[in-house]
Amino acid sequence: MYLGLTGGIGSGKSTAARMFADLGAIVIDADAIAKEVLEPGQVGYESVVNNFGEEILDSSGNIDRVVLAGKVFGDTTKLKELEEIVHPAVANKVAQIRESLPAGAIIIYDTPLLIEKSLQQQFDQVIVVLAPEALRTQRLLARGLAQNDIIARMSNQATDEQRREIANYVIDNSSTLVELREEVQKVWTQISA
Repeated sequence: MYLGLTGGIGSGKSTAARMFADLGAIVIDADAIAKEVLEPGQVGYESVVNNFGEEILDSSGNIDRVVLAGKVFGDTTKLKELEEIVHPAVANKVAQIRESLPAGAIIIYDTPLLIEKSLQQQFDQVIVVLAPEALRTQRLLARGLAQNDIIARMSNQATDEQRREIANYVIDNSSTLVELREEVQKVWTQISA
């Protein structure tokens, strides 16, 4: 079974993904793969540096993701340029990973942009993690993101209503980790039956 897992920034989607992995799912993390394809020597690195300039590099020659984010969030043209480089590279890597996995595995693809990129048709089912925007903002501020960066990122993402429309399962992450684990367990029981 191939499931899509999504949620807005700060919703707790990645925490839920780790909980699904603990229960036996094979989780493919889109963000981790996106970071990987931008490492020196990888397929996206040179294209991104050519497009956005060497000022996005840190002192070690790696792409500074904070600097890059500052260039693209809030500028739809630059964001689209970045996505046209990164998304095909991520899709190719995901296809390679899926081909290597055993038949019958429960695979969860953890991706923040499932709706924005109209990926829902690729999955047998979709799991959405939701949390109120104020709580998401609080979590992101605690992680060190600036308020204006949070607003820019949230404005580029789907709404909770759009997420609910395509969801087979909705996980509420507006409370404690214990309650999130219970929500994840309920969904796991249904998908693994």
